[in-house]
Amino acid sequence: MEKKTKRIRIIPLGGVGELGKNMYVVEVEDDLFVIDAGLMYPEDEMLGVDIVIPDISYLKENQNRIQGIFLSHGHEDHNGALFYLYDQLSVPVYGTKLTIELTKGKLHEKNIPNTINFKVINENSRLNFKHAKVSFFQVNHSIPDSVGINIETEQGSIIYTGDFKFDQSADGMYQANISKMAKIGEKGVLCLLSDSTEAEKQGYTLSEVHVAKRLEEIFEKSKGRIIFACYASSINAIQRLLNASAHAGRKVVIIGKTLQNVYKTTKSLGYIKVAENVVIPREEMGNYKNEEIAILMSGQQGEPLEALQKMVRKSHKFLHIEKNDTVLIAASPHRGGELFLIRTVDMLFRAGATVITGQRVHVSGHGREEELKLMINLMRPNFFIPIHGEYKMLIAHAKIAEKMGIKNESIHIPDKGDIIEIFDGRMRQNGRVTAGNVLIDGSGIGDVGNIVLRDRKVLSQDGILIVVVSLNRNEKKIASGPEIISRGFVYVRESEELMGQATKLVKEIVIRNLKSQSFEWSNVKQEMRESLGSYLFNKTKRKPMIIPIIMEV
Repeated sequence: MEKKTKRIRIIPLGGVGELGKNMYVVEVEDDLFVIDAGLMYPEDEMLGVDIVIPDISYLKENQNRIQGIFLSHGHEDHNGALFYLYDQLSVPVYGTKLTIELTKGKLHEKNIPNTINFKVINENSRLNFKHAKVSFFQVNHSIPDSVGINIETEQGSIIYTGDFKFDQSADGMYQANISKMAKIGEKGVLCLLSDSTEAEKQGYTLSEVHVAKRLEEIFEKSKGRIIFACYASSINAIQRLLNASAHAGRKVVIIGKTLQNVYKTTKSLGYIKVAENVVIPREEMGNYKNEEIAILMSGQQGEPLEALQKMVRKSHKFLHIEKNDTVLIAASPHRGGELFLIRTVDMLFRAGATVITGQRVHVSGHGREEELKLMINLMRPNFFIPIHGEYKMLIAHAKIAEKMGIKNESIHIPDKGDIIEIFDGRMRQNGRVTAGNVLIDGSGIGDVGNIVLRDRKVLSQDGILIVVVSLNRNEKKIASGPEIISRGFVYVRESEELMGQATKLVKEIVIRNLKSQSFEWSNVKQEMRESLGSYLFNKTKRKPMIIPIIMEV
């Protein structure tokens, strides 16, 4: 009887119940494979946080078993956590040529020493490990060199699609290798982990060809400058802009350090094709009329909206919005960023620009319902796990899989940290590992937690009061103060009576405690917080953070 692998476990550390932060673990016996290492942009309630990455406690505990990190493509929601975890995991990182070069470029941009052991693969690569083989297949996404990952075990293949769609008009660098996917399906797929981003939408994602035609029409009609705003890693969007500019005879100026680096990398590797003299330095822009210029721009971390607002407010270093500009926003806002997009568009219109967003200038890089069905048909998996999406998207994808004949008991909708075990022809959840968010604020990694966020929320809602008083304990009297400093609570000049009563209340508390035989600093501070908090809430219905500072002279 043929020997079968005894244990296969799949553990999502991110990318489920959320958009971004993709990181998945596949364990085959003792071999541990990490697929992708992405970041996520913060939600509104994460005040002051710059980036969110997965908690890799489980990986650090099992570092000796990790065979490598396998990157599906070069977008930051799949490779961005590497820039913050590079010194915590000493394992090889596998990726296609463009993915590795973009990752190296980002490390250089952040002045991070490149100590990562990068290994370049392509869709024909086949890697042998003790308990599994790893191979790849090209998928169609909004960036070239995107691959799906096939972990071949004795029970069958574990397939990770990465981000994908099926655009029949895509050119060679973007084409999906459908025949290879079909062969993998024929050989036998044990479990399919598939992209759920557009699972709620019916039909097919619009082809890039339609967007390219519409872009050329916009270029013909626009009388002023064209400003094209996109994410820095949207290589297909950059290529469309360059094509439309060359067709219309416009010169292209690239604004944004990250975008310039991405352009240089992709052009040098042949992933972007552009005629000579189409792209010009920013300094030469003044030599041309407005109708002869197209500006390709992005902002910090490749995010264009904040940079557009700076241009409207005339606080951008290089560019200001002018009347008759046409602004094309080829970027979908991240979760929670929809209001920011609406506000940005409104500001641009007020500044006299024409703004075009949506499917006229941008299409998703993810497949809709019919494309997800095609992937399931090609792979014909025994088990199915929807990944990469908010919970409602995972549910929608699970329902699609059921329509395609996969039994309900063979589908698992995971949470972060779930251990999904495939054993003896069955799939079940068998425990959990540590998983969650690590928040990055400035240069601090993980030093901002729930308590800090709670304090920031309080400060943002009701402000802060700092109470300063100096005591002379020998003479049992107040040496100076109390002084109350308000920030974000009330405007002091218009609340003199309130602040006067608050100061009087603090003074009474201090004097009463000085006369007591058992004087304790902590008791005085606690009484100040409680009495002052109660008084201020009764008067204002607000609860500012109260920080007493008591000094002894």
